Amino acid sequence: MPTVKAYELRTKSKNDLTKQLGELKEELATLKVQKIAGGVTSKLTKIREVRKSIARVNTVISQNQRAHLRAFYKNKKLLPLDLRPKRTRAIRRRLTKKEASAKTERAKKRDAHFPLRKYAIKA
Repeated sequence: MPTVKAYELRTKSKNDLTKQLGELKEELATLKVQKIAGGVTSKLTKIREVRKSIARVNTVISQNQRAHLRAFYKNKKLLPLDLRPKRTRAIRRRLTKKEASAKTERAKKRDAHFPLRKYAIKA
């Protein structure tokens, strides 16, 4: 079986992907048995290709799942934690722009009653 291309996998359905994943896992199992039995070295190098192909299929499956979940939660108020942007811990805990610019009732009154005075300076 030749190496699997990710762009080809993206066009396949979930059932096709799971079927292909099963086939690749079976092939890997047979290759591992041949390795123990002392198989040909050309077959042994194929183990790496099959492992990488399995990883590609798993990656495409998870990407598709996440895309469907993002579409489902698109206009919802809250997102699941794994769909939220990662960023850094400090950025996630930082105040929003609205929260940071908010003024207390007292500060609003003080600004309204005692505005900043402007002086014209004669040069």
